[in-house]
Amino acid sequence: MSIVDAHIHLWDPSRSSLSWFRDDMGLPRVASPAAFRDAAAGAARPVTAAVAVQAGDTLAEMQWLLEVAAADPVVRAVVLQYAPGFDGWAGLASDVLNDRVRGIRVATPGGAADLSDVPGLDVLCEGAGASGRVVELLVRPAQLEAVAQLAGRHPHTTFVLCHLGLGAGAPTREWEESLRRYAAEANTAAKFSGLTTAPDDHERLAALAATASDAFGEHRLMFGSDWPMSARVDSYERLVDRVERAWQGRSDDLWAAASVQVYRL
Repeated sequence: MSIVDAHIHLWDPSRSSLSWFRDDMGLPRVASPAAFRDAAAGAARPVTAAVAVQAGDTLAEMQWLLEVAAADPVVRAVVLQYAPGFDGWAGLASDVLNDRVRGIRVATPGGAADLSDVPGLDVLCEGAGASGRVVELLVRPAQLEAVAQLAGRHPHTTFVLCHLGLGAGAPTREWEESLRRYAAEANTAAKFSGLTTAPDDHERLAALAATASDAFGEHRLMFGSDWPMSARVDSYERLVDRVERAWQGRSDDLWAAASVQVYRL
């Protein structure tokens, strides 16, 4: 069984700057498709496709990512960052919305709990759904209730939750209840990604796998490595092994089939 990695990041500061990047973050200066393929080469399951999620929000970076996806044999789709300042459909420059763009990500973990500070959010959701694209959300647990309401307002749009709406945070009863309310909407999915906190956090991963699979059913969850962010904790090879162990023999849809369906690969 192969892997379709639903969440990787690529960047090259010589092509476009990243406002958040610092040299002391333990991240590579350049995260290239070739470096990703090298990192994934030793995994127990071969990586046959990946979805590149934009790390910044500039038009130059969007165009570069689309060039990468058009040329690279593994990076098959791109999720662009929502940037309301641009002209065009859903706040994005219309000339970058080609067929490689399979989703738009709204990243507001530092924003309002009710998402009221995201301009044009409902317009974005309607436009994404009408064009067959997904809306991804990078949010903190307190925003999950608003995300569930958003999915309820737009039943014809598919919503994808990055990192289970938790990331490296501590799972709480409130987070789990909100996650389940989001998962109760039939048009939702989530990425089992960005959750590792240490090389020996098996109990944490196993508990999150049990919660997520029970909430979503196994066909709406997708594996994402969050490379190269995850490389600060463990290698790609070991990450796959650890998720495999935490998943405990549940459906193989996690590794490829769910991502193929959601991103139309």
